[in-house]
Amino acid sequence: MAIKEVVKHPAKVLTEKCKEVTVINEEIITLLDDLYDTMVEYDGVGIAAPQINVPLRVAIVELGEERDILEMINPTILETSGSEVDIEGCLSFPNLYGEVERPTYVKIEACDREGRVYELEAGGFDARAILHEIDHLDGVLFDSKLIRVVTEEELAEMYGEEE
Repeated sequence: MAIKEVVKHPAKVLTEKCKEVTVINEEIITLLDDLYDTMVEYDGVGIAAPQINVPLRVAIVELGEERDILEMINPTILETSGSEVDIEGCLSFPNLYGEVERPTYVKIEACDREGRVYELEAGGFDARAILHEIDHLDGVLFDSKLIRVVTEEELAEMYGEEE
């Protein structure tokens, strides 16, 4: 396990569609562990493999108040519904925050580190985070979905200063 450098926009790897994982081996397990360590180090709630310069369809997201870790290998979106505008940021865009419209519900199918296929339904912030990371795997960046940029001062006013 290791902390990797987060790739910043406009790196080409961020705008390319990632390759499917064909076999889940030690390399993929290590990638999942590295994604976790890197996400924690950079204080993120999700991270996708291209953000550490690995163009594979692998991502992780922290879910719920318990902050359970969702590992997604080759995720596909089965269903979405609803719509909500909320503020997002991205580890690959330091200091850029903005309003993005996303579905309020998502159902996905993916593999876990043991190669088991699972389905998962999520709503609200969890759905937003999952969809943000799957966008990364498709080479879609959140800045292309920004409705309005939000300044750090506005964020501080909205969420209060955290010391």
